[in-house]
Amino acid sequence: MIRINLLPHRELKKAAHRKRFQNMLAAALLAGLGLSYAGYSWLDGALSEQQHRNQQLEQAIAKLDKELSNIESLRRQRLDMLTRKELVERLQHSRTEATRIFDHLIKTLPEGVFIKSFKQTGTSIAISGTSLSSARIAALMRNLEQSTVFSAPVLVEVKSTLADNIRANDFSLLISLRGAETKPGDGKPGQKGKPS
Repeated sequence: MIRINLLPHRELKKAAHRKRFQNMLAAALLAGLGLSYAGYSWLDGALSEQQHRNQQLEQAIAKLDKELSNIESLRRQRLDMLTRKELVERLQHSRTEATRIFDHLIKTLPEGVFIKSFKQTGTSIAISGTSLSSARIAALMRNLEQSTVFSAPVLVEVKSTLADNIRANDFSLLISLRGAETKPGDGKPGQKGKPS
């Protein structure tokens, strides 16, 4: 005997197939949403961590900038101190300079030569005075040239005059100071004196 199935088996298969497809679609949709949410959460966490790192870097940079400004102010203070030290050393050296200049000037003056005026401008000195003869002016210039303190004497002017009914010569000359390397007690220019 032949059995005939009169139930709608094709429609049932199609319905089951449709239901399975809808379940798979829903599962894929849920999986996609889950993956999207996980990716978004991971990116959000990475972004917030990077922002936190950036904030830490900005704080470190601000701290370094503050330290650098402190270093710059310390550098300026150091330069100021060095400038003051140099100034004090120059003043200390120039305290004895005038005494040394006058002491050597007196030693170079021959007898019969008198100084009327003395003017120092930096390392240049202008001297004017009176001499009893031209030969004494020449001797003064030789003495200045051989001095350890003075150099390059230049005679500016000589004119004849009467002083207390005595015939004399008024003169003016320019001299330069030798370098700062000559100290009192030096035997020759450029050599240091012996320590006492």
